[in-house]
Amino acid sequence: MSESSAASAGENTSSVSSAVPAGEHEPSEITYAEHFHPARPKSLRHRARVKSPVARRSVAKDGKPTGTNPAYVSWLLSQSMLADANEISRQFSGQGTMWQNPFANPGPRQAVETASVWFTAYPISFITRPGDSFLGAMADEALWEAFATIGIEAAHTGPVKRAGGLSGWQTTPSVDGHFDRMSTEIDPAFGTEAEFRAMCGMATWSGGTIIDDIVPGHTGKGADFRLAEMKYGDYPGIYHMVEIDPEDWNILPDVAPGQDSVNIDAATEEQLAKAGYIIGRLQRVIFYSEGVKETNWSATKPVEGVDGVERRWVYLHYFKDGQPSINWLDPSFAGMRLVIGDALHSLADLGSGALRLDANGFLGVEKSAEGMPAWSEGHPLSAAANHLIGSMVRKLGGFTFQELNLTIDDIRTTAEAGADLSYDFVNRPAYHHALATADTEFLRLTLRTSLELGVDPASLVHALQNHDELTYELVHWATGHRDDLYTYKGAEITGGDLAESVRRDLCEHLTGANAPYNLVFTTNGIACTTATVIAATLGITNLSTIGDADTARIMRVHLLLAMFNALQPGVFALSGWDLCGMLTLPPDDVSELLEQGDTRWISRAAHDLMGVNPGATRSSAGMPRGTSLYGPIPAQLDDETSFLRQLQAILAVRKRYGVAVAQQIDIPAVSHRGMLVLVHRLEADRLHLTVLNFADEHVSGTVRSEHLVPGSAISDMFTSKPVGTVDDLNSFVVELEPHQGHSFLVELPTA
Repeated sequence: MSESSAASAGENTSSVSSAVPAGEHEPSEITYAEHFHPARPKSLRHRARVKSPVARRSVAKDGKPTGTNPAYVSWLLSQSMLADANEISRQFSGQGTMWQNPFANPGPRQAVETASVWFTAYPISFITRPGDSFLGAMADEALWEAFATIGIEAAHTGPVKRAGGLSGWQTTPSVDGHFDRMSTEIDPAFGTEAEFRAMCGMATWSGGTIIDDIVPGHTGKGADFRLAEMKYGDYPGIYHMVEIDPEDWNILPDVAPGQDSVNIDAATEEQLAKAGYIIGRLQRVIFYSEGVKETNWSATKPVEGVDGVERRWVYLHYFKDGQPSINWLDPSFAGMRLVIGDALHSLADLGSGALRLDANGFLGVEKSAEGMPAWSEGHPLSAAANHLIGSMVRKLGGFTFQELNLTIDDIRTTAEAGADLSYDFVNRPAYHHALATADTEFLRLTLRTSLELGVDPASLVHALQNHDELTYELVHWATGHRDDLYTYKGAEITGGDLAESVRRDLCEHLTGANAPYNLVFTTNGIACTTATVIAATLGITNLSTIGDADTARIMRVHLLLAMFNALQPGVFALSGWDLCGMLTLPPDDVSELLEQGDTRWISRAAHDLMGVNPGATRSSAGMPRGTSLYGPIPAQLDDETSFLRQLQAILAVRKRYGVAVAQQIDIPAVSHRGMLVLVHRLEADRLHLTVLNFADEHVSGTVRSEHLVPGSAISDMFTSKPVGTVDDLNSFVVELEPHQGHSFLVELPTA
């Protein structure tokens, strides 16, 4: 998963990601001494490197792939994440290094101070030099020099470990963009463990850090799931899976030839719940698709166990059927051991400094009262599990962030003891709505609601485009507070109706006949890039007609959105699609990938970040090259008028004045509907104001806040020039060109 709406969203990479037969492993590794600097967290740098289990994987493939074949079972164990976790974890027990860091409480500001500007990569869309791997390219010194010049301090790699499943002796492709993890090994399609460590070493040398992924909510259908189906040891305890008595197999649907499971329908779900097998209906069905995924449960075909007994199981999967959900409260604690071991491997063996927790909001399910859906969101077990993961990572000197598209209340609760940072799913669709409608009212509502409910903007990752859709589920309003009343457009409206109104606005302005290059993605959002969102708002109906004048307009708005995200407390994140100004792909270019209805593939165009392979038409993983409006990084850095040179100036102001760790204290009313004002406290006698114009027209507006003291001096943070003083009405007048932004320093009078 990933950003996903409630998590990242399902991805079918069958024709994109290459695979190597399971059991093969990489070339011999290099040691930390062969790098410029050790790459592990500081608390572990004086230890000998943790032994990776990769070296022991060599088991012959002999006989039928069944549970009664000891060779097959041994081979599965050699691929198992749980087996690796057990081996890795033992190396930490009894070690003093486990007690050198505070771990109980999240430290969002400490995490932001470690790295406040992130590059978010998407490996399969990364064009490299011929013969180079993704990880090899990410270890390039020139890339990190460019990052340092721009102001980027960390790189989030995205998932690069083996993913997908096993069918007998054969591997099967990922069904979710490598978020259906099945191994602790690096996928050879992306490089080697040695290259991963070299990347971490280069990041450390450059003063940066690497952010890796763990997926505590589910795995793929790899060795661990196959061993669970065979009822081997405590492997069934990894998952929410229930053995169905053969007398009740008649309840279960048949599995189609060539498939290993089938989704059950709502009637079967209810029947199994009444029979006491499963907890039944959950609060929602993510990625609902008639005939494909009608419930969150699937039934396996008959599987021969290690004891020779054939069994059929019903298992939970919040996302696709190839992503069985992990059970965090099984007596074996096998699922917990698997996840924690994976985190230890990424931090202490590979050298990451931080981890993304993907799909971590769904770690607890519980049967509810008769007739009610099972409790599956905002469950206390999720908070407890996240506390354990976050604490373990902090013990090792790292930090975590979560992609949790739930209510603001849930984000606040999980942040109290879990991840250090949370992805900003609250304001992300709202700032797109402000741009699409030239009206910031809903954005001001989301910002104020977050503050009122105790979510500190400094604890959020404010992002431009990533690999997912423009998410517009608006879970806080559509689900958690659907019956609450809000004031919007001069009238009272329920949260559910408000969410529906915003979704309707976004679809109307950003898709359809006037913007056919953006596509709706199920009920989750819109497949688009930042540049094509902007193109739609500017009235561009055909991407092929974009010329220099249009590019300049798109760039101007792109910088406005960057200012919104960067000139407030917290992390600012952007992708290669943003850095290069990428457009969506024509659907015909990715028609195979769109067959299952996942329209997001149009927004994942391959891009050549460093301009190292201008002749490439595809990435090494097979993604088609897209159109770049801004060009590669080196060319932009040679042009003082480029997108990146102007972004560099924004990030320099952010760093110089400590905006990333400031305190947001006011989202005041505005005198023009296209205006937005953010008020931040830097120090006792200094304020920072971000003033933006989301409208495509000139605005002469008044900035007013009770925190502005009459007589305070106001200066422009970009030029350091004075621009006036605060008047007796706690206000001042500002002139804004279309889609222009300002960053003001206000120095309060001293007594």
